[in-house]
Amino acid sequence: MRLRIGYSLTYEFEQPTPMVTMLSVHYSRVSDLVAPDVMMTEPSTPYVSYRDSFGNWCNRVVAPAGRFAMRADTTINVSGLPDEIAPTAIQHAVEDLPEETLMFLLPSRYCESDKLLDTAWKLFGHTPPTWERVQAISEWVHRHIAFGYQWARPSKTAWEAFEEQQGVCRDFAHLGVALCRAMNIPARYCTGYLGDIGVPPSPDPMDFSGWFEVFMGGRWLTVDPRNLVPRIGRVLIGHGRDAADVAITTTFGPNVLLDFQVWTHDVAPDGAGTV
Repeated sequence: MRLRIGYSLTYEFEQPTPMVTMLSVHYSRVSDLVAPDVMMTEPSTPYVSYRDSFGNWCNRVVAPAGRFAMRADTTINVSGLPDEIAPTAIQHAVEDLPEETLMFLLPSRYCESDKLLDTAWKLFGHTPPTWERVQAISEWVHRHIAFGYQWARPSKTAWEAFEEQQGVCRDFAHLGVALCRAMNIPARYCTGYLGDIGVPPSPDPMDFSGWFEVFMGGRWLTVDPRNLVPRIGRVLIGHGRDAADVAITTTFGPNVLLDFQVWTHDVAPDGAGTV
């Protein structure tokens, strides 16, 4: 299966302003790209690229004063299979975890696993230390939080989502991450593309999606409490401790976001059009 993916973001800046963007497909999926995933700017502005401490591709640019747009449009091959379900995956003892996973056991800015420790063990301490425990957490988060864009705010934490019982996909993911970490399961926040393949189309404008991954059974596995069911065509952009590590843009000066568009849909193998 082949997907067309891309974005278009337009800002208004009062003065030349440094930016860091994280909008490129994750390096682990680069071999699946049919064409390069290159950020184009208007007006044309030089930028440099680097890989951050989590392995995510980032761009550094100084946006000029006035209107500044960033855009990419490419295609990528995907398996056409839904997210993996791993009923035989077993939770690792902390002492057996690889060192690189240990940071994903710790509380972070948006995932206060320490504040949710007692709650997590009361809710899930009876579950077996297997994929069943992760599924129980995901299903509970799905039921506990009501979804709505009117409840989105960039400062909301997992604890606040738990208390308010409402939010958007990042809030579902943050609460799931925090509860998993409280149960000694390494969990990392993810952002990327997720379209409506195999499910009824959403009437809401397309956006980047937030989910998380857990380290269990010797590998990272996808968990999506917002959607709950395994999905087709998920394309990773970045992962980190929480959304603070994978902001799609970080601006170092005043600005106004004028336009924001994201697209992802399946196309014919020759790219001639949608199927």
